[in-house]
Order: sequence, then C-alpha cells, then structure tokens
Amino acid sequence: MNPPDRLSGAERAFMINAFEIDILPGVRGDLDEPLVSAPAAEPAAVLLPLVDRGWIEVCRVIPWTAPDGRHGFQPGTPVAREELPRLLADADNWAYPDSGEWIGCLTLTLTEEGRRIPR
Repeated sequence: MNPPDRLSGAERAFMINAFEIDILPGVRGDLDEPLVSAPAAEPAAVLLPLVDRGWIEVCRVIPWTAPDGRHGFQPGTPVAREELPRLLADADNWAYPDSGEWIGCLTLTLTEEGRRIPR
C-alpha cells in the first residue's frame, strides 16, 4: 500500500469514487487496463487495503426521504469487513444493475480519515 502522498492511479480512482459516493461499478470507468476488465478479485485487492487503512467504507445503498417528501437514496451503514471479500468477489456487484435501481448496490464512502488524504 502506498503512503497517502503516493497513491497509485487505481487507489486514487477508488478514493475519488468514495468521495463521489458512487456505486461500486462507477469505479470501473476511472480505472485503467488491465483492472477495467479484470476479474472482480483484482480491483478488490486494491480496495480492501484502503478499507483496512480506515480510509474507505463499503456500504449498501438504502432508501431515503428528503424533508420535503421526495424519495431518493443514501449510503447505509458500513458492511462488516469480514463480509467484504465474499461480496467483492461477486462480479455482479461490479456491474450496473440491469434494472437501473441502485437500492441494495454497494457504494463507497470516505471516512473522516479518508477525507484528509489528498487525491
């Protein structure tokens, strides 16, 4: 794992994705080959150390209702670390849902510590 001031391009892509609170498939557009088309285990191997350093949390997207009654979505509570290898090994979690519905998808968020890391 690189020090915060020397993030690799792939690490930076995950940090940006987490800053944007995008669903997990969104990071593929920010990665370079060979990670873009690699099996799920390879980008997961970049993400998990960022989680372990306390910079990124992986959450599920949950429904949200705005104060004015509009419906939307937001990140739920972080997924337990011990569940992540199994979830990140599932190629479906790295693909946009055919339904276009993001509820239940994995999303990345920056932690307080992660917000201090220069991207």
